[in-house]
Amino acid sequence: MQTSISQTYSGHISGLSPLRIRRAATIIVATMKTFLRALLAVALSAPMAHAANAPDHWVGTWSTADVERPNTRDAIAVADTTLRQIVHVSLGGTSVRVELSNQFGTEPLSISVVHIALAANPGGAKGDIALSSANALTFGGRPSIVIPPGAHVVSDPAALNLPAMSDLAISIFLPAQTITHLTVHGSAYQTNYIAPGNVVKEKSLPSEDAGTKTAASWFFLKSVDVKADAKSAAIVAYGDSITDGTFSTPNENKRWPDFLARRLQANKKTANLGVLNLGIGGNRMLHDTTGPSALARFDHDVLAQSGVKYLIILESINDIGHAYDPAKPYDVVTTEELIQGLTQLADRAHDHGIKVFGATLTPYLGAGYASPAGEVVRKAVNQWIRTTTVLDGFIDFEAATIDKATGAFDTRFNAPPHPDHLHPNDAGMEAMAGAIDLKLFNDKK
Repeated sequence: MQTSISQTYSGHISGLSPLRIRRAATIIVATMKTFLRALLAVALSAPMAHAANAPDHWVGTWSTADVERPNTRDAIAVADTTLRQIVHVSLGGTSVRVELSNQFGTEPLSISVVHIALAANPGGAKGDIALSSANALTFGGRPSIVIPPGAHVVSDPAALNLPAMSDLAISIFLPAQTITHLTVHGSAYQTNYIAPGNVVKEKSLPSEDAGTKTAASWFFLKSVDVKADAKSAAIVAYGDSITDGTFSTPNENKRWPDFLARRLQANKKTANLGVLNLGIGGNRMLHDTTGPSALARFDHDVLAQSGVKYLIILESINDIGHAYDPAKPYDVVTTEELIQGLTQLADRAHDHGIKVFGATLTPYLGAGYASPAGEVVRKAVNQWIRTTTVLDGFIDFEAATIDKATGAFDTRFNAPPHPDHLHPNDAGMEAMAGAIDLKLFNDKK
Protein backbone atom coordinates (compact mmCIF):
# COMPACT_ATOMS: atom_id res chain seq x y z
CA MET A 1 0.00 0.00 0.00
CA GLN A 2 1.42 3.41 -1.04
CA THR A 3 1.90 6.16 1.55
CA SER A 4 0.97 9.72 0.55
CA ILE A 5 3.39 12.62 0.90
CA SER A 6 1.13 14.30 3.41
CA GLN A 7 0.99 11.16 5.51
CA THR A 8 4.76 10.80 5.47
CA TYR A 9 5.25 14.46 6.32
CA SER A 10 2.73 14.26 9.16
CA GLY A 11 4.42 11.17 10.47
CA HIS A 12 7.80 12.91 10.64
CA ILE A 13 6.35 16.01 12.23
CA SER A 14 4.38 14.09 14.82
CA GLY A 15 7.60 12.60 16.16
CA LEU A 16 9.22 15.99 16.83
CA SER A 17 8.98 18.17 19.89
CA PRO A 18 7.22 21.53 19.60
CA LEU A 19 10.61 23.33 19.88
CA ARG A 20 12.12 21.32 17.02
CA ILE A 21 8.99 21.89 14.93
CA ARG A 22 9.34 25.68 15.38
CA ARG A 23 13.06 25.53 14.51
CA ALA A 24 12.33 23.48 11.40
CA ALA A 25 9.64 25.92 10.32
CA THR A 26 12.01 28.87 10.82
CA ILE A 27 14.67 27.20 8.66
CA ILE A 28 12.11 26.45 5.91
CA VAL A 29 10.82 30.05 5.88
CA ALA A 30 14.35 31.52 5.81
CA THR A 31 15.32 29.17 2.97
CA MET A 32 12.24 30.15 0.97
CA LYS A 33 12.95 33.88 1.49
CA THR A 34 16.52 33.44 0.30
CA PHE A 35 15.33 31.53 -2.74
CA LEU A 36 12.69 34.15 -3.62
CA ARG A 37 15.20 37.01 -3.23
CA ALA A 38 17.62 35.23 -5.55
CA LEU A 39 14.84 34.59 -8.06
CA LEU A 40 13.78 38.24 -7.96
CA ALA A 41 17.38 39.42 -8.42
CA VAL A 42 17.75 37.26 -11.51
CA ALA A 43 14.47 38.54 -12.93
CA LEU A 44 15.44 42.18 -12.37
CA SER A 45 19.01 41.83 -13.60
CA ALA A 46 18.02 40.21 -16.90
CA PRO A 47 16.44 43.30 -18.50
CA MET A 48 19.11 45.53 -16.96
CA ALA A 49 21.84 43.40 -18.48
CA HIS A 50 19.99 43.45 -21.78
CA ALA A 51 19.70 47.25 -21.61
CA ALA A 52 23.39 47.59 -20.79
CA ASN A 53 24.28 45.57 -23.86
CA ALA A 54 21.73 47.31 -26.14
CA PRO A 55 23.27 49.41 -28.94
CA ASP A 56 23.13 53.20 -28.72
CA HIS A 57 20.07 54.78 -30.32
CA TRP A 58 21.26 57.35 -32.84
CA VAL A 59 18.84 59.81 -34.42
CA GLY A 60 19.48 62.23 -37.25
CA THR A 61 19.35 65.89 -36.25
CA TRP A 62 20.55 67.31 -39.59
CA SER A 63 21.17 65.94 -43.07
CA THR A 64 21.43 67.02 -46.68
CA ALA A 65 21.15 65.47 -50.14
CA ASP A 66 24.35 65.63 -52.18
CA VAL A 67 24.99 65.88 -55.91
CA GLU A 68 28.08 65.78 -58.13
CA ARG A 69 29.91 68.94 -59.21
CA PRO A 70 33.23 69.31 -61.04
CA ASN A 71 35.91 70.87 -58.84
CA THR A 72 36.57 73.72 -61.25
CA ARG A 73 34.65 76.62 -59.76
CA ASP A 74 35.54 75.87 -56.12
CA ALA A 75 39.12 74.59 -56.59
CA ILE A 76 39.01 72.90 -53.19
CA ALA A 77 42.20 71.27 -51.83
CA VAL A 78 44.41 72.34 -54.71
CA ALA A 79 46.42 73.59 -51.72
CA ASP A 80 45.87 72.77 -48.03
CA THR A 81 42.31 73.87 -47.22
CA THR A 82 40.00 74.23 -44.23
CA LEU A 83 36.27 73.99 -44.81
CA ARG A 84 34.21 75.50 -41.99
CA GLN A 85 30.58 74.67 -42.60
CA ILE A 86 27.53 75.69 -40.57
CA VAL A 87 24.52 73.40 -40.12
CA HIS A 88 21.34 74.15 -38.18
CA VAL A 89 20.35 71.12 -36.14
CA SER A 90 16.85 70.18 -34.99
CA LEU A 91 17.10 67.65 -32.13
CA GLY A 92 19.57 68.29 -29.29
CA GLY A 93 21.87 65.87 -27.47
CA THR A 94 25.11 65.44 -25.53
CA SER A 95 26.85 62.96 -27.83
CA VAL A 96 27.31 63.69 -31.53
CA ARG A 97 28.64 61.91 -34.60
CA VAL A 98 29.11 63.22 -38.15
CA GLU A 99 28.84 61.41 -41.46
CA LEU A 100 31.09 62.53 -44.30
CA SER A 101 30.66 61.56 -47.93
CA ASN A 102 32.72 61.01 -51.06
CA GLN A 103 29.68 59.63 -52.86
CA PHE A 104 30.37 61.35 -56.18
CA GLY A 105 34.16 61.43 -55.93
CA THR A 106 36.34 59.63 -58.44
CA GLU A 107 39.49 59.62 -56.29
CA PRO A 108 40.04 58.72 -52.63
CA LEU A 109 39.33 61.73 -50.40
CA SER A 110 41.98 62.40 -47.73
CA ILE A 111 40.75 64.11 -44.57
CA SER A 112 43.39 64.99 -41.98
CA VAL A 113 41.42 66.63 -39.15
CA VAL A 114 37.76 67.28 -38.31
CA HIS A 115 36.57 69.48 -35.44
CA ILE A 116 33.06 70.34 -34.30
CA ALA A 117 31.95 73.27 -32.17
CA LEU A 118 28.95 75.48 -31.57
CA ALA A 119 28.86 78.50 -33.84
CA ALA A 120 29.66 81.63 -31.87
CA ASN A 121 27.27 83.95 -33.72
CA PRO A 122 23.63 83.58 -34.80
CA GLY A 123 23.40 81.93 -38.18
CA GLY A 124 27.10 81.11 -38.05
CA ALA A 125 28.00 84.66 -39.10
CA LYS A 126 31.71 85.20 -39.78
CA GLY A 127 32.40 81.50 -39.16
CA ASP A 128 33.47 82.08 -35.55
CA ILE A 129 33.21 79.18 -33.11
CA ALA A 130 32.77 78.86 -29.34
CA LEU A 131 36.14 77.38 -28.37
CA SER A 132 34.82 76.04 -25.06
CA SER A 133 32.59 73.66 -27.01
CA ALA A 134 35.20 72.52 -29.54
CA ASN A 135 35.95 68.83 -29.87
CA ALA A 136 38.06 66.84 -32.32
CA LEU A 137 36.39 63.97 -34.14
CA THR A 138 38.04 60.61 -34.65
CA PHE A 139 37.40 57.70 -36.98
CA GLY A 140 38.11 54.37 -35.36
CA GLY A 141 40.18 56.24 -32.82
CA ARG A 142 42.31 58.04 -35.41
CA PRO A 143 42.08 61.74 -36.36
CA SER A 144 42.42 61.18 -40.10
CA ILE A 145 40.69 59.02 -42.68
CA VAL A 146 40.69 58.33 -46.40
CA ILE A 147 37.23 57.93 -47.93
CA PRO A 148 37.14 55.71 -51.04
CA PRO A 149 35.24 56.93 -54.10
CA GLY A 150 31.50 56.42 -53.67
CA ALA A 151 31.76 55.80 -49.92
CA HIS A 152 30.50 57.39 -46.68
CA VAL A 153 32.18 57.32 -43.27
CA VAL A 154 30.80 57.93 -39.78
CA SER A 155 32.90 59.47 -37.01
CA ASP A 156 33.26 58.08 -33.53
CA PRO A 157 30.88 59.64 -30.97
CA ALA A 158 32.08 62.93 -29.48
CA ALA A 159 30.88 64.68 -26.35
CA LEU A 160 29.17 67.99 -27.11
CA ASN A 161 26.30 69.73 -25.38
CA LEU A 162 24.31 70.44 -28.53
CA PRO A 163 21.10 72.39 -27.87
CA ALA A 164 18.07 71.81 -30.07
CA MET A 165 17.72 74.32 -32.93
CA SER A 166 21.34 75.48 -32.62
CA ASP A 167 24.08 76.10 -35.19
CA LEU A 168 26.92 73.61 -35.37
CA ALA A 169 30.23 74.42 -37.07
CA ILE A 170 32.02 71.48 -38.71
CA SER A 171 35.63 72.26 -39.64
CA ILE A 172 37.41 69.89 -42.02
CA PHE A 173 41.09 70.13 -42.96
CA LEU A 174 41.87 68.75 -46.42
CA PRO A 175 45.53 68.32 -47.35
CA ALA A 176 46.45 69.27 -50.91
CA GLN A 177 45.22 66.53 -53.25
CA THR A 178 43.55 65.85 -56.55
CA ILE A 179 39.76 66.16 -56.36
CA THR A 180 38.11 65.97 -59.76
CA HIS A 181 34.49 65.67 -58.65
CA LEU A 182 32.98 67.15 -55.50
CA THR A 183 30.23 65.66 -53.38
CA VAL A 184 28.24 68.79 -52.66
CA HIS A 185 24.86 70.20 -51.76
CA GLY A 186 24.78 73.16 -54.07
CA SER A 187 22.12 75.42 -52.53
CA ALA A 188 22.65 75.49 -48.79
CA TYR A 189 21.04 78.91 -48.17
CA GLN A 190 23.75 79.11 -45.56
CA THR A 191 27.09 80.91 -45.69
CA ASN A 192 30.05 78.57 -45.30
CA TYR A 193 33.78 79.27 -45.38
CA ILE A 194 36.85 78.06 -47.28
CA ALA A 195 40.14 79.09 -45.68
CA PRO A 196 43.79 78.42 -46.56
CA GLY A 197 45.82 76.07 -44.39
CA ASN A 198 44.87 74.15 -41.27
CA VAL A 199 42.81 76.49 -39.07
CA VAL A 200 40.23 74.04 -37.72
CA LYS A 201 41.17 74.90 -34.11
CA GLU A 202 40.99 78.67 -34.55
CA LYS A 203 38.10 80.64 -33.09
CA SER A 204 38.11 83.02 -36.06
CA LEU A 205 39.14 82.34 -39.62
CA PRO A 206 41.69 84.39 -41.55
CA SER A 207 40.36 87.52 -43.21
CA GLU A 208 39.19 87.72 -46.79
CA ASP A 209 42.43 89.53 -47.63
CA ALA A 210 44.30 86.51 -46.19
CA GLY A 211 42.49 84.17 -48.54
CA THR A 212 39.27 83.09 -46.82
CA LYS A 213 36.30 82.77 -49.19
CA THR A 214 32.63 82.22 -48.60
CA ALA A 215 30.52 79.53 -50.26
CA ALA A 216 26.78 78.92 -50.43
CA SER A 217 27.22 75.13 -50.58
CA TRP A 218 27.99 72.24 -48.22
CA PHE A 219 30.93 70.03 -49.20
CA PHE A 220 31.44 66.35 -48.25
CA LEU A 221 28.78 66.54 -45.52
CA LYS A 222 25.99 64.01 -45.24
CA SER A 223 24.48 64.03 -41.76
CA VAL A 224 24.78 64.78 -38.07
CA ASP A 225 23.35 62.34 -35.49
CA VAL A 226 22.77 62.65 -31.76
CA LYS A 227 22.53 59.84 -29.23
CA ALA A 228 18.97 59.87 -27.95
CA ASP A 229 16.46 57.88 -25.95
CA ALA A 230 14.55 55.03 -27.56
CA LYS A 231 11.44 57.18 -28.11
CA SER A 232 13.27 59.74 -30.23
CA ALA A 233 13.07 59.55 -34.02
CA ALA A 234 13.62 61.52 -37.22
CA ILE A 235 11.30 62.85 -39.91
CA VAL A 236 12.67 62.99 -43.46
CA ALA A 237 11.41 65.82 -45.67
CA TYR A 238 11.98 64.49 -49.19
CA GLY A 239 11.58 66.67 -52.23
CA ASP A 240 12.82 69.26 -54.69
CA SER A 241 13.62 72.98 -54.52
CA ILE A 242 10.47 73.83 -52.55
CA THR A 243 11.72 71.56 -49.75
CA ASP A 244 15.36 72.56 -50.27
CA GLY A 245 14.38 76.17 -49.53
CA THR A 246 14.75 78.06 -52.83
CA PHE A 247 14.21 81.80 -52.26
CA SER A 248 14.05 81.42 -48.48
CA THR A 249 16.18 83.97 -46.63
CA PRO A 250 19.79 82.72 -46.36
CA ASN A 251 21.23 82.06 -42.88
CA GLU A 252 17.81 82.38 -41.20
CA ASN A 253 16.61 78.78 -41.58
CA LYS A 254 13.21 79.58 -43.04
CA ARG A 255 12.68 76.50 -45.19
CA TRP A 256 9.42 74.71 -44.41
CA PRO A 257 11.28 71.80 -42.71
CA ASP A 258 12.94 74.40 -40.42
CA PHE A 259 9.56 75.85 -39.45
CA LEU A 260 8.30 72.30 -38.84
CA ALA A 261 11.28 71.56 -36.57
CA ARG A 262 10.53 74.67 -34.51
CA ARG A 263 6.88 73.63 -34.13
CA LEU A 264 7.91 70.13 -33.05
CA GLN A 265 10.35 71.46 -30.45
CA ALA A 266 7.72 73.81 -29.03
CA ASN A 267 5.29 70.92 -28.51
CA LYS A 268 6.10 68.67 -25.55
CA LYS A 269 4.65 65.58 -27.25
CA THR A 270 6.87 65.95 -30.32
CA ALA A 271 10.04 67.53 -28.88
CA ASN A 272 11.87 64.21 -29.33
CA LEU A 273 11.68 64.38 -33.13
CA GLY A 274 14.39 65.59 -35.49
CA VAL A 275 13.77 66.90 -39.02
CA LEU A 276 16.06 66.07 -41.94
CA ASN A 277 15.86 68.14 -45.12
CA LEU A 278 16.61 65.91 -48.11
CA GLY A 279 15.40 68.29 -50.79
CA ILE A 280 17.36 69.02 -53.98
CA GLY A 281 16.59 71.99 -56.21
CA GLY A 282 15.44 70.78 -59.63
CA ASN A 283 15.00 67.16 -58.49
CA ARG A 284 12.47 64.91 -60.23
CA MET A 285 10.72 61.71 -59.33
CA LEU A 286 11.51 59.64 -62.41
CA HIS A 287 14.49 61.21 -64.21
CA ASP A 288 17.97 62.28 -63.14
CA THR A 289 18.58 65.99 -63.47
CA THR A 290 19.99 67.99 -60.55
CA GLY A 291 21.13 64.94 -58.68
CA PRO A 292 19.78 61.41 -59.04
CA SER A 293 16.02 60.97 -59.29
CA ALA A 294 13.93 60.52 -56.16
CA LEU A 295 13.71 56.81 -56.92
CA ALA A 296 17.46 56.47 -57.48
CA ARG A 297 18.61 58.30 -54.33
CA PHE A 298 16.02 56.87 -51.96
CA ASP A 299 18.22 54.30 -50.23
CA HIS A 300 21.03 56.63 -49.14
CA ASP A 301 18.89 59.76 -48.65
CA VAL A 302 16.02 58.14 -46.73
CA LEU A 303 16.54 54.53 -45.70
CA ALA A 304 20.11 55.03 -44.50
CA GLN A 305 19.19 57.90 -42.15
CA SER A 306 19.60 57.24 -38.44
CA GLY A 307 16.40 56.70 -36.48
CA VAL A 308 14.05 57.68 -39.29
CA LYS A 309 10.43 56.95 -38.39
CA TYR A 310 8.45 59.24 -40.70
CA LEU A 311 8.71 60.38 -44.31
CA ILE A 312 7.05 63.37 -46.00
CA ILE A 313 7.22 63.26 -49.81
CA LEU A 314 6.80 66.40 -51.91
CA GLU A 315 7.97 65.42 -55.39
CA SER A 316 6.78 65.54 -59.03
CA ILE A 317 6.21 69.21 -59.89
CA ASN A 318 9.44 69.27 -61.96
CA ASP A 319 8.47 66.04 -63.72
CA ILE A 320 5.15 67.65 -64.66
CA GLY A 321 6.60 71.03 -65.55
CA HIS A 322 9.21 69.71 -67.97
CA ALA A 323 7.01 66.99 -69.45
CA TYR A 324 4.27 69.45 -70.38
CA ASP A 325 6.31 72.60 -70.93
CA PRO A 326 4.62 74.42 -73.86
CA ALA A 327 7.98 75.66 -75.14
CA LYS A 328 10.15 72.54 -74.90
CA PRO A 329 8.57 69.42 -73.42
CA TYR A 330 10.91 66.52 -72.66
CA ASP A 331 11.02 63.35 -70.54
CA VAL A 332 7.26 63.05 -70.87
CA VAL A 333 5.58 61.22 -67.97
CA THR A 334 1.97 60.33 -67.26
CA THR A 335 -0.13 60.65 -64.14
CA GLU A 336 -0.04 56.88 -63.76
CA GLU A 337 3.76 56.79 -63.92
CA LEU A 338 4.09 59.46 -61.25
CA ILE A 339 1.65 57.61 -59.00
CA GLN A 340 3.60 54.43 -59.60
CA GLY A 341 6.77 56.25 -58.50
CA LEU A 342 5.14 57.51 -55.31
CA THR A 343 3.85 54.01 -54.62
CA GLN A 344 7.34 52.59 -55.02
CA LEU A 345 8.73 55.04 -52.46
CA ALA A 346 5.93 54.29 -50.01
CA ASP A 347 6.31 50.52 -50.34
CA ARG A 348 10.08 50.66 -49.85
CA ALA A 349 9.69 52.89 -46.79
CA HIS A 350 7.04 50.62 -45.31
CA ASP A 351 9.42 47.67 -45.63
CA HIS A 352 11.65 49.51 -43.16
CA GLY A 353 8.88 50.43 -40.72
CA ILE A 354 8.68 54.05 -41.86
CA LYS A 355 5.33 55.84 -41.97
CA VAL A 356 4.77 57.77 -45.20
CA PHE A 357 2.81 60.99 -45.65
CA GLY A 358 2.21 62.37 -49.12
CA ALA A 359 2.26 66.15 -49.54
CA THR A 360 0.02 67.65 -52.22
CA LEU A 361 1.84 69.56 -54.94
CA THR A 362 1.70 73.33 -54.48
CA PRO A 363 0.25 75.59 -57.23
CA TYR A 364 2.32 76.38 -60.30
CA LEU A 365 0.06 78.38 -62.64
CA GLY A 366 2.11 81.29 -63.96
CA ALA A 367 5.43 79.47 -63.53
CA GLY A 368 7.76 79.37 -66.52
CA TYR A 369 6.95 75.77 -67.44
CA ALA A 370 3.26 75.76 -66.46
CA SER A 371 0.59 74.57 -68.89
CA PRO A 372 -3.09 73.55 -68.84
CA ALA A 373 -2.12 69.94 -69.60
CA GLY A 374 0.37 69.92 -66.74
CA GLU A 375 -2.23 71.39 -64.40
CA VAL A 376 -4.52 68.46 -65.15
CA VAL A 377 -1.77 66.05 -64.15
CA ARG A 378 -0.89 68.02 -61.01
CA LYS A 379 -4.51 67.95 -59.84
CA ALA A 380 -4.81 64.23 -60.59
CA VAL A 381 -1.69 63.42 -58.57
CA ASN A 382 -3.01 65.52 -55.69
CA GLN A 383 -6.35 63.74 -55.79
CA TRP A 384 -4.57 60.40 -55.53
CA ILE A 385 -2.47 61.63 -52.60
CA ARG A 386 -5.62 62.72 -50.75
CA THR A 387 -7.53 59.48 -51.30
CA THR A 388 -5.09 56.56 -51.59
CA THR A 389 -4.61 53.92 -48.94
CA VAL A 390 -1.03 53.36 -50.12
CA LEU A 391 0.07 56.27 -47.92
CA ASP A 392 -0.36 56.57 -44.15
CA GLY A 393 -1.85 60.02 -44.52
CA PHE A 394 -1.45 63.28 -46.42
CA ILE A 395 -0.49 66.90 -45.82
CA ASP A 396 -2.37 69.45 -47.90
CA PHE A 397 0.30 71.94 -48.94
CA GLU A 398 -1.81 72.96 -51.93
CA ALA A 399 -4.73 74.03 -49.72
CA ALA A 400 -2.34 75.98 -47.50
CA THR A 401 -0.83 78.05 -50.34
CA ILE A 402 -3.39 78.36 -53.16
CA ASP A 403 -5.49 81.35 -54.15
CA LYS A 404 -8.80 79.58 -54.76
CA ALA A 405 -10.01 82.34 -57.05
CA THR A 406 -7.12 82.01 -59.50
CA GLY A 407 -5.70 78.53 -58.83
CA ALA A 408 -2.25 80.10 -58.53
CA PHE A 409 -0.07 80.77 -55.49
CA ASP A 410 -1.65 83.06 -52.91
CA THR A 411 0.04 86.42 -53.50
CA ARG A 412 0.95 86.63 -49.80
CA PHE A 413 3.19 83.64 -50.28
CA ASN A 414 4.54 84.53 -53.72
CA ALA A 415 5.55 88.08 -52.98
CA PRO A 416 8.75 89.91 -54.00
CA PRO A 417 11.66 89.68 -54.20
CA HIS A 418 11.09 86.41 -56.12
CA PRO A 419 7.50 86.10 -57.36
CA ASP A 420 8.02 83.21 -59.77
CA HIS A 421 4.63 81.54 -59.06
CA LEU A 422 6.40 78.32 -58.11
CA HIS A 423 8.50 78.83 -54.98
CA PRO A 424 6.98 80.17 -51.76
CA ASN A 425 8.58 83.02 -49.84
CA ASP A 426 9.35 82.80 -46.12
CA ALA A 427 5.71 83.36 -45.22
CA GLY A 428 4.67 80.62 -47.63
CA MET A 429 7.21 78.24 -46.12
CA GLU A 430 5.77 78.97 -42.67
CA ALA A 431 2.23 78.42 -43.93
CA MET A 432 3.23 75.04 -45.34
CA ALA A 433 4.75 73.94 -42.04
CA GLY A 434 1.69 75.26 -40.23
CA ALA A 435 -0.54 73.00 -42.33
CA ILE A 436 1.08 69.86 -40.89
CA ASP A 437 -0.99 68.23 -38.15
CA LEU A 438 1.52 67.31 -35.46
CA LYS A 439 -0.78 64.50 -34.35
CA LEU A 440 0.55 62.58 -37.36
CA PHE A 441 3.69 62.00 -35.30
CA ASN A 442 2.05 61.15 -31.97
CA ASP A 443 1.78 57.39 -32.47
CA LYS A 444 3.51 55.12 -29.99
CA LYS A 445 7.14 54.68 -30.97
